[in-house]
Amino acid sequence: MVGSSNDRKRSTAARARAGAPRGAARVGRRNERRATILSAALDEFAARGFEATRLDDVARRAGVAKGTIYLYFRDKQSLFQELVRTMLSPLVGAIEAAPLRDLPIRAVVEMIVDVFVNEIYGTHRKDVIRLIVTEGPRFPKLAEFYYREVIARVLPVIRGRLMLAVDRGELANDALARFPQLLVAPALLAILWSSLFERFAPLDVRELMRAHVELLLGTRDPP
Repeated sequence: MVGSSNDRKRSTAARARAGAPRGAARVGRRNERRATILSAALDEFAARGFEATRLDDVARRAGVAKGTIYLYFRDKQSLFQELVRTMLSPLVGAIEAAPLRDLPIRAVVEMIVDVFVNEIYGTHRKDVIRLIVTEGPRFPKLAEFYYREVIARVLPVIRGRLMLAVDRGELANDALARFPQLLVAPALLAILWSSLFERFAPLDVRELMRAHVELLLGTRDPP
C-alpha cells in the first residue's frame, strides 16, 4: 500500500512537470495573440479614429476571428482603454518612481521633455494621445479614462516638485507650480501640429521643447 501510494505521488509529480511547459507555452501564445490584437487595434484606431474603427477590421488586421477579440476584450472601448494602459502606464510609473526631489528643477523639466520627445512623440504613443484629444469630446468615457490613468497620476507629481522648487528658490514665482499644465502645453501643440500641418510646415519638436524650457527657466549657464 505504501509503495502504491508513493508510485501515485511520483506519477502525479511527473505529470505536473510534463504539463508545466505546455501550460507556459499556452500562456505565451495567449499573451502573443493579445499583443497582436492590440497592435492591430492601434493601427486601425490611428488610421480611422475611434468611432469609425470596427472590430471586424481589427480582427482582419490581426489575422484572427472577430470572436477571438472577445476572449480578451469586452468591447471596442475596453480594447482602446487597454491600449492606453499598455502603452502609457509604464511611462507614468517611471515618472512616479523617479527621484525628482533629488534633482535640480531644470534637470526634472528636461527629463520630462526628453520622455515626451523620445518616448511619446517619436513612437506610436503619439497616436494614442492624438486620438484622446480628437475623439475625447465625442466619447467622454475615453477622456475620463485617460484623465484617471494618466493625467491624475502625473500632474500631482509634477505640481509637487514645482512647488518644492518654489520653496527652495529654484523658481522665481509660483505660476508654473499653480498651473503645471503650462509645462506640457507645447507637447499637445506638437501632436496636433503634426496631425494637421506637418506636411506644410514640419516642426522641429526637440528645438520647440528646448525653447520652451528656456522660456520657463532661462538659458542654461555655459559650462
